[in-house]
Amino acid sequence: MMKQVLIGIVCGAVILTVGILIGNYGIVKSSSSAPSWVKDVVKDVDESFIEKFLSEVDNIQIQENLRELTKVPHMATTAGDEQTVQYMLKRWQDPKTGLDETWREEYMVYLSFPDPKNPNKVTVVSPSETVLHTVREKEKSYTPDQDDPEVVQPYAAYSPAGNVMGKLVYANQGKLSDYQELNKTLDLSGTIAITRYGGAGRAAKAINAAPFGVVGVLVYTDPLDINDGLMSDINETYPHSWYLPPSGVERGSFNTHYGDLLTPYLAAKENTYRIPVKDITGIPPIPIQPIGFEDAFILISELGGEPAPIAWQGGFNCTYNFGGPGFRNTSDFNASDVKLDIFNYGEVKNSSNVMGIIRGSVEPDRYVIYGNHRDSWVHGAIDPSSGTSVMLELTRVLGQMVKQGKWRPRRSIIFGSWGAEEFGLIGSAEYTEQYFTKLSERTIAYINVDIAVFANATLRASGMPSVQNVIFRAAKQVDAPGSVSSSVYDNWVKYSNRTSQEHGVIPKMGYLTGAGSDYAAFVHYLGITSIDMSYTYDRSKTNARIYPAYHTAYDTFDYASKFIDPGFTSHQAVARTAGNILIRLADSLVLPFICSDYSEVLKAFLNIALRLYKTQLQARHISMEPLERAVESFTSAASHLDQVIQSSDLANETPLKVRRINDQLMLLDRAFLNPLAFPDKYAFRHVIWASSSAGKPTFPGLADAFAKAESSGQSSDWDKVHYHLSVLSQAIEGAANTLVDVI
Repeated sequence: MMKQVLIGIVCGAVILTVGILIGNYGIVKSSSSAPSWVKDVVKDVDESFIEKFLSEVDNIQIQENLRELTKVPHMATTAGDEQTVQYMLKRWQDPKTGLDETWREEYMVYLSFPDPKNPNKVTVVSPSETVLHTVREKEKSYTPDQDDPEVVQPYAAYSPAGNVMGKLVYANQGKLSDYQELNKTLDLSGTIAITRYGGAGRAAKAINAAPFGVVGVLVYTDPLDINDGLMSDINETYPHSWYLPPSGVERGSFNTHYGDLLTPYLAAKENTYRIPVKDITGIPPIPIQPIGFEDAFILISELGGEPAPIAWQGGFNCTYNFGGPGFRNTSDFNASDVKLDIFNYGEVKNSSNVMGIIRGSVEPDRYVIYGNHRDSWVHGAIDPSSGTSVMLELTRVLGQMVKQGKWRPRRSIIFGSWGAEEFGLIGSAEYTEQYFTKLSERTIAYINVDIAVFANATLRASGMPSVQNVIFRAAKQVDAPGSVSSSVYDNWVKYSNRTSQEHGVIPKMGYLTGAGSDYAAFVHYLGITSIDMSYTYDRSKTNARIYPAYHTAYDTFDYASKFIDPGFTSHQAVARTAGNILIRLADSLVLPFICSDYSEVLKAFLNIALRLYKTQLQARHISMEPLERAVESFTSAASHLDQVIQSSDLANETPLKVRRINDQLMLLDRAFLNPLAFPDKYAFRHVIWASSSAGKPTFPGLADAFAKAESSGQSSDWDKVHYHLSVLSQAIEGAANTLVDVI
């Protein structure tokens, strides 16, 4: 019996020992049992990779990109545009430096063109129908670029065709207030108005004129506004400097809304429902035509009537008179009319976006989108090919890293070369309409680099306040052009800065409040956090409202390489900065957004609103307390989320927690959308960043509603102020609720 017990004990001990040995050596340790994907999931942005990227960005490559892109004019849907489409496809399909996948996305869009067989004409006609003066129909040639047969005649896209004639009046910038001022002393019925660019949108110059009986409008670029007063092409303007020659004419799209005009809120595919052309809104109701300042001077210098106000005077060596209407009695043009013969026509044409993607390795369903339009009015060296040249260099460097197996982003990067932007941001708008749901749910951010380089003085960036931090960080890592001791950030803060309560003196960022480029649909329609950036000029040294060759036949490689960015080092700085931001947005474990920077701007907007509006609103029993509480709630929630991020070791947290926080950050701007907030503003839904006509640095809907109510005094308009106050308060409160801990 004892023997059996001993045998049992020994056997048990042997079994136990074997079990321990198996447990110790036969089973893989938990520390090495994690799936292979775990390491990828917790990986953060690689700073050494960013340094490698920065070193690879080549200014000469950008220069050669621009040379290729500007060989021919490439207005949307022309043969030159198709040539650039093929070039983009070729580059992005390159087996050594291309993207994972590239394709063209096509839309059937309504565009407006001049008739090449029947050019638009502007003439001065005597009572006996003798033509006394004919406005130049084509810009003067200084290089072979201007002689290219595909250079489109200067025209106003979407101006109606028509033959109109009348006495000339000078209407300053064509603002509503300008026509009201003229109407005090002149009968404007049957007149032709000549206006300057600036102050009001292109289409608005004609839309504002029509109710006063004006039958046609001319628009020109005044040398005071673009050339610092210089006018002579003998030694002052291009080809001797960057200034606009006398015959230069700014073309443009004269429409108010963005996107295809026949398919509002729908992607313009072949079988999409289209509204009748007669139902299009936001375009000129009367003919309008742009001209050069050499012809504008001839017309304005001969005007009769009373002198215009000092604020209306421009750069010509003459007094700007209102017009009699018409020319002065001592003029050779006395009693003559100005005649516009406009032969524009509309046509639905096929326009292409070129799209490319680098697929993400961990979160392929989260997108960082980088875009720039491809079409131009003529050769478009600065607008838009400076931006396209930069984008092609980014994709070359990143594509090569991917092809060599050295890198793949955490999140997917989508590149968009938008078509038909010059006609009203059409390519990007149609893309957001076609993929509305997917983009709304999955897009982290949109980066827009349209005109990469206006000039070579300093960086300029605009965007939502939450991305301020990542822009600053990227700018600090890039050398300023021509310097190894100062950064793009250092240079930027020197030229343009503000004092932040939280950060001290920092560069001054702009806000994306209008629809000036392809960020519009992403910001205002989809509520996607966006950035727009470029290098620009020193505004203390010039009054130019934009680079002088803008939208003219002089925006060529010759112009860009001689006067805008010789050596292309500013292009390189933009490429490095934008690429740095792109990589951080695509690769960071936690999105580099700081919500408290958003609350700082909301508080500043609130303080201005309280100062401007509170007293009058209280007198009408409209309380601003809900708005004050909403901003306070947002500030608290934003601070809390920032603290959670800073205090957490998220690399060791469950991936679901990281994903949840990133979704809160990604969706913040969506919370500010209200589709009913701006019924009179097409596709504007973001209550913080919508465009505003009030000119006040505060909440746009509230500012516009208050200005209208104060002007009219009508109770219904004060009701709209109350309405916008409620819309705004609830949107901010709703945004705050998205930042608090999940319930």
